[in-house]
Amino acid sequence: MERLVVNSSLQSYTIYMEEKSRFKIPKLLKKEYSSILIITDTNVAKLYSNDIVSSFPHDKVYVVVVDAGEQTKSLDTFYYLHTKAIEYGLDRESLIIALGGGVIGDLAGFVAATFMRGIDYVQMPTTILAHDSSVGGKVAINHEKGKNLIGSFYPPILVLYDTDTLKTLPAREVRSGFAEIIKEAMLADSDLFDRLMSVSLEGLTLEALNRFIYSGLQIKIKLVEADEKETGNRKFLNLGHTLGHALEAKLGYGVLTHGEAVAIGLLFMIYVSERELGASLPTETLIKWFKKNGYINPLTLDMVDELVEIIMHDKKTVNQKIQMILLRNLAGPIIQPLEAKKLKSYLQGFIVDGISKR
Repeated sequence: MERLVVNSSLQSYTIYMEEKSRFKIPKLLKKEYSSILIITDTNVAKLYSNDIVSSFPHDKVYVVVVDAGEQTKSLDTFYYLHTKAIEYGLDRESLIIALGGGVIGDLAGFVAATFMRGIDYVQMPTTILAHDSSVGGKVAINHEKGKNLIGSFYPPILVLYDTDTLKTLPAREVRSGFAEIIKEAMLADSDLFDRLMSVSLEGLTLEALNRFIYSGLQIKIKLVEADEKETGNRKFLNLGHTLGHALEAKLGYGVLTHGEAVAIGLLFMIYVSERELGASLPTETLIKWFKKNGYINPLTLDMVDELVEIIMHDKKTVNQKIQMILLRNLAGPIIQPLEAKKLKSYLQGFIVDGISKR
């Protein structure tokens, strides 16, 4: 079993990575809980929820299943889950288990952070993408005006990553999650980036995937520990997310996967970095890799005005300037403020020059 520790002033916690570890969760908990609520989605429930329920010796284990997809990170679902927690009699000594991908982790974590002013929760990611979202204590739901605008910092007591669950992922979810690993490599490890660009997702083995996930986790943990509340360098983890989040909001949550949106955002980040900073980055390498591995891109010129408006309402906007994460070189991120006019010009150029569509 691989083991990583995340040190936090709020609450330190351990990440465990092991195949079939979902059957061991009671042994990894440090205390007894009065009741347990498993929050999962329609895709994951039929695969793994019974395994979690059967691993606990008592009968006060409840399961609530919500719709799969980004649209579930809403106020309505948040309120519904609080209602179910009250109906099941959860109290301050209860535990919530977030069983699923990044959407479930964010949503269930925010429910845990706010139910009776905060109860314990466990992250049990079942996607590649969730290796990123399950670590760092960010929990949130979406507003129709933007992604993750309603949320908090609230770390789990444990992250249990059963890599066996990755075997059931559809190809589109593999692509989505891999985009976040690429982001992490571009931030901090050029050698990892080169290794990622040498593989094909179609022929990727589970062993190789686990190694890439572990490397990505190490990068994220380092940034999170150094800047828990995202006041400084933790903002680097937003690389590719400025345009990515705006595309998700513009198209409607769930039309693009999060990773597909981030992939487009990474290409835009490179485009801006080259022009704003004179950076020399592996543009063609990344474009060819995304194309070879089936990433999609619906970006068109008629979206530009609305995308800029969404970006300027993002939580990373300060004094009417978006704090965009750019790269001076691979593993050389900086925060660069951009006003709306310049952002619009770059976005138009990105589309007209054809970079976004290659």
